[in-house]
Amino acid sequence: MQIGSIEIEVVSKDIKNMHLRILPPDGRVKISAPYRMNLETIRKFALEKLSWIEKHRAKFLQQKPVRHYEYINGESHYLAGRSYRLRVVDYAGHPKVIIRDQIFIDLLVAKDDDREKRKKVINDWYREQLKLRVPELIKKWEKIIGVEAKEWRIKQMKTRWGSCSIKPRRIWLNLELAKKSDYCLEYVIVHELVHLLEPRHNSRFKAYMDGFMPRWKSYKKELNQGNEALLS
Repeated sequence: MQIGSIEIEVVSKDIKNMHLRILPPDGRVKISAPYRMNLETIRKFALEKLSWIEKHRAKFLQQKPVRHYEYINGESHYLAGRSYRLRVVDYAGHPKVIIRDQIFIDLLVAKDDDREKRKKVINDWYREQLKLRVPELIKKWEKIIGVEAKEWRIKQMKTRWGSCSIKPRRIWLNLELAKKSDYCLEYVIVHELVHLLEPRHNSRFKAYMDGFMPRWKSYKKELNQGNEALLS
């Protein structure tokens, strides 16, 4: 679908309401619509949201290109909201990662390991770090919100910080959250747990968020700096 100079991808799904997303890295626009909904209704929806679309697409277009890590000495990498300098250390044993002097992330790998192997070692370490932080937060907020998630899992996601599968009561968390501050991680956990009370992003959902976490909008804004509209 074309609205002015903006091309919009329209996908039909088994859903009740339309969902609009602005996707990284280049501001691609996507609308998910219920089966059998006619294109004129979808076009009207897009036109009503046009100013919002243009505003958020502009943020993507103004962004610098996403950093492409080479996993070499001197790069800045993040853990729990803090920046560390990467040091690659030649190591004959099993690959591992160590925080050194609260300044460095030491990546201990064989000297012949290529970029993809170094990336995997770092990401496996991020996964373990996130596993250490999440259980306590989920336990805390399940008690406050009055819900229970049957399980939670971690995966790499391109367009969301988290998601919630309502029927199995399963929460998914983006691996990238390992790099974010505790309160940003906590916000995503609260967001997904609240979906067990209200699946949609409607006024009821927002009222729950306001009650449980009054500063959630500021956490969301910080979380999405450079990643606009990852979590709507």
